[in-house]
Amino acid sequence: MALIVQKYGGTSVGDVERIRKVARRALATRNAGNDVVVVVSAMAGETNRLLKLTNEISRRPSEREQDVVVSTGEQISVGLLALAIQELNGSARSFLGHQVRILTDSAFSNARIRSIDAAKLFDSLKRHEIAVVAGFQGIDEQGNITTLGRGGSDTTAVALAAALKADACEIYTDVEGVYTTDPRVCDRARKLERISYEEMMEMASLGSKVLQIRSVEFAMKYKVPLWVRSTFSDDPGTLVREEDKAMEDVLVSGIALDRNESRFVVRAVPDNPGVAARIFGALAEQGIVVDVIVQSPAREDGRTDVAFTVGRPDADKTFEQVKKIAEQLGAGKVEREEGIAKVSIVGVGMRNHAGVAAKMFQVLGGEGVNIRVISTSEIKISCLVDEKHAERAVRALHTAFGLDGPPKRGQEG
Repeated sequence: MALIVQKYGGTSVGDVERIRKVARRALATRNAGNDVVVVVSAMAGETNRLLKLTNEISRRPSEREQDVVVSTGEQISVGLLALAIQELNGSARSFLGHQVRILTDSAFSNARIRSIDAAKLFDSLKRHEIAVVAGFQGIDEQGNITTLGRGGSDTTAVALAAALKADACEIYTDVEGVYTTDPRVCDRARKLERISYEEMMEMASLGSKVLQIRSVEFAMKYKVPLWVRSTFSDDPGTLVREEDKAMEDVLVSGIALDRNESRFVVRAVPDNPGVAARIFGALAEQGIVVDVIVQSPAREDGRTDVAFTVGRPDADKTFEQVKKIAEQLGAGKVEREEGIAKVSIVGVGMRNHAGVAAKMFQVLGGEGVNIRVISTSEIKISCLVDEKHAERAVRALHTAFGLDGPPKRGQEG
């Protein structure tokens, strides 16, 4: 008997009939002799609907109260799925985040899990029930409801799998696995049979929407075997696992595209110790994640320009904060730029091969794509480019690094 955690996203539970299909799949796993814990998201579109309501009431709603509202989407899903399993003569019990006691910090709308008390889930499994747990939500030390940010149900599922020492965590979504790039951008994208934790983390951080980055961090830390599968087919999906020698033989595993970038430049910043810490410390206090940072060489007047990118949802808040800090520092104007995108190549094989960056730049140059900013790590190279050129850049890199598969049906020629 194995203990399996299954997670189903909003599309998978988008209506009553889909919830019934999820119930049948979960029950089939249970009837095969496995213990089953199911984590579900809110029904497709429900979180956005709830967020819209909070914004209709308040132009800048309290994040604590907003979490109270948006967490109700998952409460509906777990109750309906438990009922659906019971209607199929299965045994199921639903749990909310505070009932399982998924303890988080108090960063409302983007909380991080600190601990999980799995006792109630183990009790449920001993009663041969399918435990149905609300994703995305938790509770802080003061008893406040918190939410884990977009994609947080993935994190809930993997964290539960780690706490329960599950044999596998299966993430069910509307795609059949992890692809070499977004199939909507490149019709020759291929599904990967497996990918390393590190590669998947980079892909997630660089714009891939298949898995939330914190869920992959949990999986890597606790060595949870992670499967990405489709709710709507029996395809075996993609296994996310520890790196092995064969993975290093592949130069580039995937191409990522992130259109979710806003760029800021703070002009004429005093080139003094501690100045960067003040700028980025203020953003960190607001829970704003900064991506690419570039500081120009100091000029003769002892000043420099600092440029960086953040996700577009944080752009307004970033602009307000940076203008305040710039004024306090006696810096120049703050510039904000949209219409940019980040194109990245990812692969653990980069560690042992030279010339990867040169090839990437040659390909982009050959396509007439101007590189605005370059950022690298051990297993990825990212370039900021004008958004209008981004898809063409992805397709050219996908071909150049040998990732093309056959064109999708109906798209030949």
